[in-house]
Amino acid sequence: MRKLYFLLPGKGGTFACGGLWAELKTFNLAQEVCSANIVTYRQREKDTLFLDDLLKDKNSIHDLEDIIFVVSWGFDIPKLVTKLRSYHVVYHAHSAGYGFRLPPRIPIITVSRNTMGYWGQKSPNSLIYYLPNQIADEFHNLNRERDIDVLVQARKSSEYLMSELIPGLKQQCNLVVIDSYIEDLPGLFNRAKVYLYDSAEYWAQQRVSEGFGLQPMEALACGCQVFSSVNGGLSDYLDPGFNCYKIAGYSQEYDVERIMKVVRSWSAKASDSQLSPLALAPEVLAEYRHENIIRRFKVILEDINVFFDNQNHLTPNIKSLTRQRIAQLLVRRILSKLSQKYLKLFLSK
Repeated sequence: MRKLYFLLPGKGGTFACGGLWAELKTFNLAQEVCSANIVTYRQREKDTLFLDDLLKDKNSIHDLEDIIFVVSWGFDIPKLVTKLRSYHVVYHAHSAGYGFRLPPRIPIITVSRNTMGYWGQKSPNSLIYYLPNQIADEFHNLNRERDIDVLVQARKSSEYLMSELIPGLKQQCNLVVIDSYIEDLPGLFNRAKVYLYDSAEYWAQQRVSEGFGLQPMEALACGCQVFSSVNGGLSDYLDPGFNCYKIAGYSQEYDVERIMKVVRSWSAKASDSQLSPLALAPEVLAEYRHENIIRRFKVILEDINVFFDNQNHLTPNIKSLTRQRIAQLLVRRILSKLSQKYLKLFLSK
């Protein structure tokens, strides 16, 4: 297999966010399948390759034929794709909706089926794959007594959740809001009965989609009852009424009533499996565990390597679904319908 170079703007600092941690986790998984390195392109990091240096090194040019650059940082993709047009590139797509297009020579690996559907429509001539984010094994139900009635993480939470729903709930239960980094997140989820997540408003402001939505799945894996929005990648696995509840359901009073009903139904002596009818099925959760991710990663990378082996001998001769072609197809369809209509009128006379 070709070596993978994961391109990141930096390894921390101003670039620290969920997307960076997810990409670093994917990098670690990739190392179990093939050789992989991190390459930064904005911020120089100690003991880390820098993209401009790599491309300027004449001795590495030949070696770059045996390398695949993995790009993922949404807003930087157009510039990176142009810069690396002579090399093998794969786009690791988290969020959708950035607006750029990709040439068919670049395979796309998506973290959710929601994102896969977006690129399936946007780039129908590209190779597209699905590789979900991993849910670490430490996120599991410890079957302990839970002292937090309702847990909320402030980041990405809607104004409605923070300003209206939380004040209504605080009067009736033990509610904890987290607004800083938590080292033992699995332990915290195992202390909570209910977890609230509402990110639709946040992502609407960003004008891109929720790429995956890690926290609700991690909370479900730890036995929490989850009230969540179902935007973007959350729709991959959340199923209101079956494994979660839909938050922001018509009125604030109704939300409070439903959440408190779940809190009150919690029995300290009952195991979570008994009191949590809305839970992720084991087979659903297994899709996001290490064993399945590695198995899928191997298949995807083998397929992509075969594609790059053959790419230089092939011509991209499938017509792209550009705006111009869509307009042409629309005009053709209208003319076809009109001709059929007038033919029927003619034959009826």
